[in-house]
Amino acid sequence: MGVGHARPNLLVPTESPIHRLRPECKLAATILFVVAVVSAPREAIWVFGVFAAIVIAGAWLAHLPLLVLARRLTVELPFIAFAVLLPFLSPGPDVEVLGVSLSADGLWAAWNIVVKGTLGIAATAVLAATTPVPSLLSGLERLHMPRLVIAVAGFMIRYADVLTAESRRMQVARLSRGYDPRWFWQVKAVATSTGTLFVRSFERGERVHLAMLARGYSGTMPCTDVQSAAVGRDWAVPMAVPIVATALTCLAWIVR
Repeated sequence: MGVGHARPNLLVPTESPIHRLRPECKLAATILFVVAVVSAPREAIWVFGVFAAIVIAGAWLAHLPLLVLARRLTVELPFIAFAVLLPFLSPGPDVEVLGVSLSADGLWAAWNIVVKGTLGIAATAVLAATTPVPSLLSGLERLHMPRLVIAVAGFMIRYADVLTAESRRMQVARLSRGYDPRWFWQVKAVATSTGTLFVRSFERGERVHLAMLARGYSGTMPCTDVQSAAVGRDWAVPMAVPIVATALTCLAWIVR
């Protein structure tokens, strides 16, 4: 499946052992690794340290600078902000931390959200940095993901830049007319622009869909990836990571 002008900014174009792995193998390994991370008991702090070492090793093998990886982790800041409130809002027995009384259950819940979210996003960031978007979509197809889901994901990525550019043009038009809303009571202008952008996007989508139907679109994009199916040796290396992670999770539950 091809996505001709997909966003390239997540891919780090370099040569590495991780880049050369088959996309469906990397996808499956990442998903299973995240499942293992989420399934680990929150009290087993040591196991999350091992998981972090695995992710850092993967980033190193992928020649992905840790600063780039750290910048991509900023997407979880809203979740961290929510987690910070849990020790103050959760019921249960309290503990003293630096002279402040905090909920013990809230502290564990915050730790659980932050550590598992960070590891999951970091593993996904390594995957996105080492796999072009068309290859990811082809990998999903080989993993028998529903074609409708793949088509929706492909179009979402394809037209993200189009919608961003449209929003930027609307902002420039608003500024050229001397209106630059910055205060809460000026939120109406932002809401109006958002509604207009939605209407334009919906109309654009209808026109694109009609044009595609006129050209013979039958619900799936033509496949441009002619790679053969992955064989056993292609799965061996990437699947070692979730296997080790699953074993560590099981061990953590046994010794907790």
